[in-house]
Amino acid sequence: MASETEPHHHRSTTKVAHKAFKSRHATKSYIKDLTKGKVERDRGSRKTPHQQVMSKIDRRNQAKQIRQIKHKNTVRSTNVFAGHDGAPRIVAVIPLCEDCDADAAIQKLNQSMGPDIHTDMDRPLRVRIERFAQNILYVPVRRDLVAALNACRVADFVVFLLSPDQEVGDNGEQLIRSIESQGVSNVLTMVQNLDSIQPLKKQSQVVTSLKSYITHFFPNQDKVHSIDSDRECANVIRSLCTTTPKGVVWREDRSWMLVESLQWPQSQNGTNADGDVVLTGVIRGKGMKADRLLQVGDWGHFQIEKITDAALPMARKRKADEMTVEMEGGAKVLQVPDEDQDDLDQLAPYDETMGDLDDIPASEAPSERKGVLLDDHHYFSDEDQSMPPPPKRLPKGTSNYQSAWFLGDNMSEGYSSDSDQDESMDPNIDTTMSAPPLPQDEPLPPSNQVDPTETTPSEYPQSEAFLNPSPTDEANDLLAYRSSRKTSAEDDREFPDEIELHPNVLARERLSRYRGLRSLKTSTWDTSEDKPHEPQDYDRLLRVPDYKAARKTAVREALVGGVPVGKRVSIHLRNVPLSLKKTYNPSEPLSAISLLRHEHKRSVVNTTITLPSTATEPLASKQDLIVQIGSRRFTINPLFSQTGTTPNDVHKYLRYLHPGQTATASFIAPITWGSIPVLFFLPSSLLPPSFLATGTTTAPSPSRIITKRIILTGHPFKIHKKLVTIRYMFFNAEDVEFFKALRLWTKRGRQGFVREKLGTHGYFKAVFDGKVGPMDAVG
Repeated sequence: MASETEPHHHRSTTKVAHKAFKSRHATKSYIKDLTKGKVERDRGSRKTPHQQVMSKIDRRNQAKQIRQIKHKNTVRSTNVFAGHDGAPRIVAVIPLCEDCDADAAIQKLNQSMGPDIHTDMDRPLRVRIERFAQNILYVPVRRDLVAALNACRVADFVVFLLSPDQEVGDNGEQLIRSIESQGVSNVLTMVQNLDSIQPLKKQSQVVTSLKSYITHFFPNQDKVHSIDSDRECANVIRSLCTTTPKGVVWREDRSWMLVESLQWPQSQNGTNADGDVVLTGVIRGKGMKADRLLQVGDWGHFQIEKITDAALPMARKRKADEMTVEMEGGAKVLQVPDEDQDDLDQLAPYDETMGDLDDIPASEAPSERKGVLLDDHHYFSDEDQSMPPPPKRLPKGTSNYQSAWFLGDNMSEGYSSDSDQDESMDPNIDTTMSAPPLPQDEPLPPSNQVDPTETTPSEYPQSEAFLNPSPTDEANDLLAYRSSRKTSAEDDREFPDEIELHPNVLARERLSRYRGLRSLKTSTWDTSEDKPHEPQDYDRLLRVPDYKAARKTAVREALVGGVPVGKRVSIHLRNVPLSLKKTYNPSEPLSAISLLRHEHKRSVVNTTITLPSTATEPLASKQDLIVQIGSRRFTINPLFSQTGTTPNDVHKYLRYLHPGQTATASFIAPITWGSIPVLFFLPSSLLPPSFLATGTTTAPSPSRIITKRIILTGHPFKIHKKLVTIRYMFFNAEDVEFFKALRLWTKRGRQGFVREKLGTHGYFKAVFDGKVGPMDAVG
């Protein structure tokens, strides 16, 4: 029989481990309940195709499309040179040294190709290279700045000739800098007479030195070729025939051609007569349109009568779908102008309403004004707006009627710190004024400077009576004060915009056209007083409200239509002065560039100008200069002003452009669409013009306001804390009253106003926002 009592057993633990839930067996309703109310987050999906992670097939397809587009562009750019009658590759050969000969270099290049080249006897510089099925047109240039710029303007390749034993010199370096600034296509460098260097091991050192020099201006030059070696000459010919010219951006936006021949009319009625001139060449860039004007060298722009075919006798026939208007004397007329042809008017037609502008009277005489124009208001010009009486010390709450019965003392003129403190602590003092506020009543901006720590009493007490100095003593003191000042450009660099008035000249008459501005960037400028001083026909200049939209329209218009590129044509120009025949030199290159719409109209052209730091002298404003913008040159007298944009379109005038400084040059000339490189030259009657500065065109704006700033400086004569007596700024009391509305400032940052005049010699008291040192200058 089993025992009735059994031992007691406890559980090993109270935790129960359940079987893990397997989500793969969950039902759809269970998963739906888990995601109820949740929104899937967008983890930064890549929007553009460049940001998307493409598969291997997509990457291969994209690379293939890029290759096809690049090949298509290459074929399109080189198709103009294809064929027996294709356009020639224009090569400008420029000697940089005195012992270099361009004609000898061209002859050496032709001899390196052997007897398979064909030279047109009528045009000795046009060469046919049968090995590469290309035509080359050589343009030899003499060592002249203008001729080199004219040749490189229409060249596909520029070949620089260097000497192994002569330096380039200043003239050669001026050629390189001018061509580089104008814009240049492909560049090749060759050295002439390298075999004259002995021994042979020195030749490699000379070539290395020349390469180091030319890469300073054109870093992509990887080799300097030798003309004395036939193999290297053959390699240069291969590069000229197979390399795709990169072109010049501003040139490729227009239709252009290098004039190969020029035909003058047979009968000439007189030297001042006009006639039709025929230019022959190959069209490049964009299609040539008969409606647009044609700029021929430095002769000017002319209207096109018609464009005819001028294919060479050896040329094959073109396709039947070629644009042809009619047959005339065996030459196909390709295009004639229509009613949309541009006229030669450079200014807008005169409107009858413009006659009212000529009758605008001159600005008010200075003697009739009692105050200077500050922003848009003449202070102290009205009798009722004269200086208000100083406020009285009145109990708080006193009416205007009761204030007439108080004969209290006026406020202290010394602006003593003790009286200011007592006045600010007394709450019963009312110092309000019923007269309109004046510029002196405006609070001065807080000054960041710390007052001097000297607490010594002033040497000149406030109660000292003021006595006018004798004329002799005052003249001697003025001469001693101004003796240390420099003049002209050095004075402008050290003391910009500061002038010194003659003691016998009235400032209100000398500066009658000037006005005061609180801020050069934000203050309003009323142009009504400037109308009588505007240049003639200023209102007839071209005004472009939206420059970017107008530029895009003019450039896109040149993309469609016209005689196709690569065709050799004859352009008939109408009304060309026959006196230009005397200036034509067949040995120098002559270019013809079609102008875009409105590019012959005059406006206020603005360009940047940068004077290199290597210049020896500063450039004065309004100086006679020759400017080259694209394919045109003008004689100008530019106004220099500060660069940048301001809300009120007001910019400070610069009297001098110092070396290494950049400014904006403004002048009246025909506009040019786009950002075009600008070259400035210094004219000379005996020598050719010298290269001076570079720049880029900006948007033309006749509404640009160029202000000439004038700073009159004075010397602190007596100083009593914040009250200063100033001299040598004016020389009579009337000028002090006229300019008292303008704010004063010092070179150390203090600001203040004219307090009152002293005597009759132009001395006055001024109050500043801090203590002024005796060595400070007040303006």
